[in-house]
Amino acid sequence: MSPGAYSPPARGTRESLLLNIGFFAMVVGMFMAILDIQIVASSISQIQAGISASAEEVAWIQTSYLIAEVIGIPLSGLLNRALSMRRLWVFSAVGFTAASVLCAFAWDLNSLIVFRCIQGFLGAAMIPTTMAAAFTLFGPNRSMFQQVAIGMVATLAPSIGPTLGGWLTENMSWHWLFLVNVIPGIIAAILVWNFTPRQPTQLSLIKNIDIIGLAAMALFLGSFEYVFEEGPAAGWFEDEHLVMWMFLCSFAAVVFFWRAFRQAHPVVDLSVYKDRNFAVGSLVATVVGFGLFGSVYLTPLFLGSVRGYNALQIGQIMSIGGIAMFIGGPIAGALVRKVDPRYILALGLTMAAIGLYWNSFLTADSSFEELFWPQALRGAGLIISMVPSNFIALGTLPAHKLPNATGLFTVCRNLGGAVGLAALNTMRLNYTNLHNQEISTGLDPSRPEVQDFLMQAEASLRAAGNPDPSAVALGQLVRRMQAESSVMTFNNLFLVMAICFALMLLMAPLLRRPVAAGPAPDAH
Repeated sequence: MSPGAYSPPARGTRESLLLNIGFFAMVVGMFMAILDIQIVASSISQIQAGISASAEEVAWIQTSYLIAEVIGIPLSGLLNRALSMRRLWVFSAVGFTAASVLCAFAWDLNSLIVFRCIQGFLGAAMIPTTMAAAFTLFGPNRSMFQQVAIGMVATLAPSIGPTLGGWLTENMSWHWLFLVNVIPGIIAAILVWNFTPRQPTQLSLIKNIDIIGLAAMALFLGSFEYVFEEGPAAGWFEDEHLVMWMFLCSFAAVVFFWRAFRQAHPVVDLSVYKDRNFAVGSLVATVVGFGLFGSVYLTPLFLGSVRGYNALQIGQIMSIGGIAMFIGGPIAGALVRKVDPRYILALGLTMAAIGLYWNSFLTADSSFEELFWPQALRGAGLIISMVPSNFIALGTLPAHKLPNATGLFTVCRNLGGAVGLAALNTMRLNYTNLHNQEISTGLDPSRPEVQDFLMQAEASLRAAGNPDPSAVALGQLVRRMQAESSVMTFNNLFLVMAICFALMLLMAPLLRRPVAAGPAPDAH
């Protein structure tokens, strides 16, 4: 395909088939980049033993990837125009795959953290570049199938990451968490290089890059991610080290935004937020990121800490949401073609809100049956929200703004997850303390109910030959209190998430229905 003006190939032709093969190779790369955010989550203890690190140190294996990725994603817009979409994606995939090999052969904690940073930064461009390719390679009117694939990948990868990681570690070793990327990465890079259109480069954009703005953006986003990752455990303003990073984050943010609005060639073009659909769509993406990462975090935590489930049992329950996404994705794509996408977005937000609200009625005995429909509604709601929100936010933008816009859109979703998880963890600590105090006031030993429980427990323990039945019975009472407190806390957190999704329904009237696209844009 010649550079310059680009038109999508006619459907049913050999060129159209090859282009779709190249695009779905891009989707595979996007899946790997998102998957690696969560794939190490369930295998932290095995990695910790393998590299002889403390629990606090080993957490940086995940944090370093997140920080590097959130810095790299906004740069994709500039690099897409400078290097061309095809070259940027292939360079990103090759770098990500090579860094995955380095991670697998890391010899200590420091080397693994460095390689994870490289992996996250180099692989970051695959996510927004694939999103932009759905529009630029196929045109907004013909890209719905591709957008559904992107939405399913963006929602499924975080959901199955911990389960897949646990299975790989249990059946092979933690090194395979990274080696699993190698063969798909190589195949995807070859297919994209051969089957996507070639475009001219604009290397002058790199020569004119705003170095100060770039440094400020890196410090702003990196410290922002770090502060919200470490804040709940560190006590936020109680930790002097974290307060210093808050100051650096604020200072870097001021410099970055000042440069972004004053420079002729900013690192990231924020003028795209003048488009109302993109601005509101980015806010919806932030909340969807909160719901996606928050529910993937809270549900396994409840099942493991309260119900005592193992990784396989947790994976079985989490798979309900994944199956619902598989079913809901094509339905959402078909509906968006025929119905105003704003209505489909409202439907998805409503389903997710109902699913999360339903989850706020957990008990200490909740199991597969009680969690089935809440998980199914939440999973279907998330994908039905994501497909139209992508289309609404990006479908009204000129083609030349898409590479930059998809990077910003992805950052909003990721930061929504980061801020949401930090807020959930902080609220979890506060709600747990509150409910512990509430329940403990009702556990007065003089109350007949408490006396009956202790007497029955002591009698059972004494009959079983326990040497100190009184102390053990009291311990059982405390553990029951803690379990009930945890259940109440999880219910509060799911309710907060449901309210956030319900509030997003108020944003729907602010959106404009995307108009039919004109001629296909340039591929670059």
